[in-house]
Amino acid sequence: MLRNTCLLGLIMGLFSTPVSAQSSIDLKVGDAAPVFAAKDDTGKDWKSTDYVGKKVVVVYFYPADMTGGCTKQACGFRDDMKTLKEQGVEVVGVSGDSVRNHELFKQAHQLNFTLLADPDAKVAEAFGVPFMLGEKTVKATIGGKEESLVRTATIQRWTFVIDKSGKIAAKNTMVKAAEDSKSIQELVEKLK
Repeated sequence: MLRNTCLLGLIMGLFSTPVSAQSSIDLKVGDAAPVFAAKDDTGKDWKSTDYVGKKVVVVYFYPADMTGGCTKQACGFRDDMKTLKEQGVEVVGVSGDSVRNHELFKQAHQLNFTLLADPDAKVAEAFGVPFMLGEKTVKATIGGKEESLVRTATIQRWTFVIDKSGKIAAKNTMVKAAEDSKSIQELVEKLK
């Protein structure tokens, strides 16, 4: 009986422990970018096929809405969006946060680009970005109201640039959050 209780405890522990995952995918510069779709911050379907081939697409993965580095990274893209759009760039941020979290994050920081919800880390997996599954909650005050932002996947901070031919033009696995947008602008200039 004791052995069965221990086994049950071990099994239950497996389901409550966050699960880390590393995809076997290792995209390189020059590889075809994965085709993907996800819900955007308004709850609508966002499909890469609607953008890739028409614009340079920046797909940046980040751990969580309303946290220090992620907010700096998002605000950098927000502040540089006019220049990026003039360069023909479409920026999308991807995290394991929900559509609702993204809506609140955009509202709190007046973000002017699309955020994609990847709660099961399927988009991250397609790009080979490491992630951890497991529920996490961040408390934030938005518009004078305390909100609980729950995410089910925590994705590492990586940035990809997809050129107009649909190929990976750049892959950064050591992103400096506050400098990401400026780095992308310099890279896009070199792509011309």
